[in-house]
Amino acid sequence: MLRKLKQRWNVTSNTQFWLILITFTITGSLSAKISRPFCDYIGLDFNNLHPILAWTLRLIVILPIYQITLLIVGTLLGQFRFFWAFEKKMLGIRPKKIENPQEQIEEKDSKKTTQIHN
Repeated sequence: MLRKLKQRWNVTSNTQFWLILITFTITGSLSAKISRPFCDYIGLDFNNLHPILAWTLRLIVILPIYQITLLIVGTLLGQFRFFWAFEKKMLGIRPKKIENPQEQIEEKDSKKTTQIHN
């Protein structure tokens, strides 16, 4: 199971793998801890709400806190690149495909050469 996770995350080092797991652990607990005072600060009183509505609102509050905390904790543990890519993937942000300008030039030149010979 651990080997599959390492392959999925493209991680080769056991140290990096454990740092990533520790980051997820700390982030989950810390986000839940931070969300309560934040909800109190903005005036969300879960005691007077229907349980389903209360949990829905709490999850809506926790999600951005979790994402910010994930980057902070990941950075502190030296795993910023991994978690920045993870965040972009989680949010559905795909990196733009950057084409190599040299390859474009060579491709154009080969097309011109092919057209000249035909």
